Amino acid sequence: QVQLVESGGGLVQAGGSLRLSCAGSGRALSNYAMGWFRQAPGLEREFVARISRSGANTYLADSVKGRFTISRDNAKNTVFLQMNSLKPEDTAVYYCAATTSYTTAVVGSMYNYWGQGTQVTVSS
Repeated sequence: QVQLVESGGGLVQAGGSLRLSCAGSGRALSNYAMGWFRQAPGLEREFVARISRSGANTYLADSVKGRFTISRDNAKNTVFLQMNSLKPEDTAVYYCAATTSYTTAVVGSMYNYWGQGTQVTVSS
């Protein structure tokens, strides 16, 4: 079993940047493809990004393409989400998640382990 802890959230003005981190413990994150999801108040959880075990393949939601980048450092057992050109509509709790699936998992139910989330607030 793997435990995930997100960090790096906060309050930022529109157009600003944040870098989220997801630290794993219990098992090596290299055993998992990793994803980032977000959930805004009153809305359903939304897929943001996914990265393969090696980091060679990434997939991002259309809403964040060109602004967000997902990466990982398996030596440090950590996954990152670099968020640039932030917009107020990016405001949400951001969660990282681990999946044993080998497909491009964009649905939350395909992920086996979740972090507790970190709040990102973008002011206009």
